[in-house]
Amino acid sequence: MRKKRPTMGDVARLSGVSQTTVSFVINNTPNTNISKKTRAAVLKAVKQLGYTPNAMAIGLRTSQSRVIGLVTDEIATTPFAGKIVQGAQDAAREEQRLLILMNSGKDASVEDEEIDTLLGRQVDGVIFATMRHRIIEPSHLLYQIPAVLLNCRDVDSTLPSVIPDEYLGGYQATEALLQSNHRCIGMINTSENVPASQLREQGFRQALADHGIPLEESMIVYGEDGIAKTGYDGAKVLLSRYERMTALFCFNDRVAMGAYDALRQLHKRIPQDVAVIGFDNYEVISANLHPQLTTMQLPHYEMGRWAVETVLNISKSAAEDRASPPMMLPCPLVLRSSV
Repeated sequence: MRKKRPTMGDVARLSGVSQTTVSFVINNTPNTNISKKTRAAVLKAVKQLGYTPNAMAIGLRTSQSRVIGLVTDEIATTPFAGKIVQGAQDAAREEQRLLILMNSGKDASVEDEEIDTLLGRQVDGVIFATMRHRIIEPSHLLYQIPAVLLNCRDVDSTLPSVIPDEYLGGYQATEALLQSNHRCIGMINTSENVPASQLREQGFRQALADHGIPLEESMIVYGEDGIAKTGYDGAKVLLSRYERMTALFCFNDRVAMGAYDALRQLHKRIPQDVAVIGFDNYEVISANLHPQLTTMQLPHYEMGRWAVETVLNISKSAAEDRASPPMMLPCPLVLRSSV
């Protein structure tokens, strides 16, 4: 037979106090003048009985569901950004919230259905996350509830958002190469019209300029996408143009992986002949290349935490009162053996 779940009344009887006192202690209600001895007795009874508060009852009393929705375009089905979910889960758990993860598969109609479902369940807030850092037009439903954008932003910053500092990451990646005494540095970028490719390149250009290093436009090559073939082709082009080139800044770790293959075919040693730095810190690649890849880490875990903490702090105010510049989190350098 299934064991009966302990109730607040059971806790009250075991600790010898009223249910009201138990409620005050469990909910840490202020200004109740409960003695340390009584509080200790209640908490001892809670532990002894294994009592856990009824989330539905708490929700009815506080007008909070204690649930946060995380709607993603494809994060839930990809290994690239699992740390976003982990960071969000950890923050939600600390705030005694349940995180519900839903994946739209980049389908706007599915996205609206999922957000509408969460609204129907009266969640405390919704986080909308994208796999790639990009500018979006948020669903109109997000303005009906506390909402935060994760790894994306809207043009007018009408919703709070958190994104990686791609520009600073590009700058610091280039600076790491410069500090290792490289002066002829090429960049293998993508031609995609997305913030990541644009801002990382801007950081690259500015770092060279700040250190007085001339940049020829032909030192930057572009592929269609951030895949290994882009790195393979790009490295071959750059090394054929510049025999003196001693370092490559790659758009991401997959591009760097392709560059590794090209450099080996060209009989170039990494890092003795050509240093390579990537971006993302996709550890399946970066930690398993030989030599291991120095790269910039996307702050996925920190972004997940920030989004949960922020959505819980948003009052249910008008959308125009929520406007704020995006929160930009730094991309730390992960120093391994390729630089």
